[in-house]
Parts: sequence; C-alpha cells; structure tokens
Amino acid sequence: MSTTETPSVKPSSFLRTVQAVLWSFVGLRKGSEYQQDLEKLNPFHIIGVGIGAALLFVLGLIALVNWVVAQPFVL
Repeated sequence: MSTTETPSVKPSSFLRTVQAVLWSFVGLRKGSEYQQDLEKLNPFHIIGVGIGAALLFVLGLIALVNWVVAQPFVL
C-alpha cells in the first residue's frame, strides 16, 4: 500500500503578509508572487494588516495636513 503525502505548506510569516499588503497598496505585483500569496497567506491576516495599514495611512495624511496648516504663511 502506497501512501501519497501532500507537501506541507509552510505557514507564511507576518512580515510576508505585511509585504504583500504594501505591494498591493502600490499596485505593483508579479503574477507568480500573487499566486504564491494566494496559496500561503491567510485571508484573515491579510484583512487585518490591510485595515491597519489603511488606518496608519489615513492618520499619516491627517498629521501631514495638520503640520502643513500649522506652518506660518510668509510672503
């Protein structure tokens, strides 16, 4: 009797998930890397990191606008 073992899929790291989300924000991604991410990354982790990254982006924009507005305008 022959048993066929399926290759174990190594769970992806948190850093790999963050990297995939940041590349998706930029919009540049290789098709082969996208396929690897589909196989290895957990969708719930991607959603969590995506929401966190979007929140940081919005808070960064708000801080930038407040900093620019607070600067004195001199002609």
